[in-house]
Amino acid sequence: MNKNELIDGVANSAGLSKTDAGKAVDSVIDAISGALAAGGEVRMTGFGTFSTASRAASTGRNPRTGEAIQIAASTRPKFKAGKSLKDAVNK
Repeated sequence: MNKNELIDGVANSAGLSKTDAGKAVDSVIDAISGALAAGGEVRMTGFGTFSTASRAASTGRNPRTGEAIQIAASTRPKFKAGKSLKDAVNK
């Protein structure tokens, strides 16, 4: 499922126009992104938890040349599925 299919699904199930459903989906994505960027986490009971994890700087290798390269430290988004989501997937 891509974003447009998600918008269509939200529009159909909530009885909204595609424009309103698109705004709703974009707002949810922006709210989650903003909370993670501020260092917080987003918990949706039954669905899951969005959080961040820090990765330390490391040394890697260029596979083409074998040359050592430095990989910068970064923060990455993380998602842990909730029980209801796991149960729905494993039906």
